[in-house]
Amino acid sequence: MRPRKFGDAGQAFPIYITVVGGLLFLAFAYLAVGQAAANRSGAQTAADAAALAAAQDRRDQLADAWVQNLLDPTKWQDIFDGKAENLGLSCWRAGQLAAQNDATVLSCTPDGMLGYTVEVVTNDPVGETIVPGTENKKSQEAATAVIEPRCVFDLPAPDAGDDTLPLLTCEGEEWGLDPKGPEELLPEPEDLFDVHLAD
Repeated sequence: MRPRKFGDAGQAFPIYITVVGGLLFLAFAYLAVGQAAANRSGAQTAADAAALAAAQDRRDQLADAWVQNLLDPTKWQDIFDGKAENLGLSCWRAGQLAAQNDATVLSCTPDGMLGYTVEVVTNDPVGETIVPGTENKKSQEAATAVIEPRCVFDLPAPDAGDDTLPLLTCEGEEWGLDPKGPEELLPEPEDLFDVHLAD
């Protein structure tokens, strides 16, 4: 009886099919993980941008309050601490930036006097994958942005005169303030306050 030449090849074919099927399953699984990671990353980007936008709007309001009270240095420290009159909520800016990043704000709350915490959800779900339930799964992420005053000063002596303003030092840069000078020579909001994401 003559030996069969292709017996081993016939036995190997089912193993080959099994291996290829397993590799395809792993490929689709990695694709699902990648889709979910991209969706989460988009949500975190939107949350970061929204929180920063809200904090920057609050910074701008504080800078405006400082300019309005330029001639009353006794109010400066309260303003640098985040306490000023007639400050409006800044969550509308968070909503704008979240929308630009294809997300929706779920919550936006002041974090003390000098910061905002924003939580967002992506507008689009992860999408269909081999993992059940991802077709309607959306990602939620949160971020906190804080405002830090960059300036220090010493109040003038009581006998210095009403027109004498403190020397304002902001991160090593000195501002000799002239109450009668043009407003264009005053520090900008980014000179007075730093805005960044909380660690």
